[in-house]
Amino acid sequence: MLGIGEITLRLLAATILGGLIGIERESVRRAAGFRTHILVCIGATLVMLISVFIFESYRHYTNLDPARLGAQVISGIGFLGAGTIIKDGGSIKGLTTAASLWAVACIGLALGVGFYWGAFIATAIVLLSLKVFTGLERMIPDKRKILTLQLDIENVPGQLGRVADELGAMEISIVQISLEMDSDDSKSAVLTLQCKSMKAVDQQKVLYQLGNTTGVNGVRIV
Repeated sequence: MLGIGEITLRLLAATILGGLIGIERESVRRAAGFRTHILVCIGATLVMLISVFIFESYRHYTNLDPARLGAQVISGIGFLGAGTIIKDGGSIKGLTTAASLWAVACIGLALGVGFYWGAFIATAIVLLSLKVFTGLERMIPDKRKILTLQLDIENVPGQLGRVADELGAMEISIVQISLEMDSDDSKSAVLTLQCKSMKAVDQQKVLYQLGNTTGVNGVRIV
């Protein structure tokens, strides 16, 4: 049977390791930060401790699998991770934080069962991934060129088609469209377009071409 000292050690280790990863997420102002990562890690550790306690207490009476409760943590952490994922226009934010929560839960399970070295090494690798690999990630070339444009247009039939034709001529496709009417002038509107291209985009050329399109009174990159 686990002693109070070993139980305390595992829960304290969960607090420290979960907190270290949480501090990194907190430093970049993510929704799931310092406290969230600590709570997830402690919770996962406690679940594993409960599994070990049940196994040691009742293994002489029946067949028990101490990994069953831990398996529920791994699958159940998904709802919390989903809460950190945000769709912002055509992009997705929060996937890294969701992955770090899942990793922290696994680290907690490792601590709960006493697999200290695995937990320590995994924490070091997670921190390395979040801190160091972020810079490497930015160096990976993106073949898609994403561009968000905001246009002041005349609210007349066929105006969107004219803008789309100009973008198509430059081999730029529209991913998402948002149209906001001018409350003071029903004949004017603000058109926001999220576009992508499979080649490098000459932003000045895009601004020039769209700025000279009939019915476009202004264009800017946002």
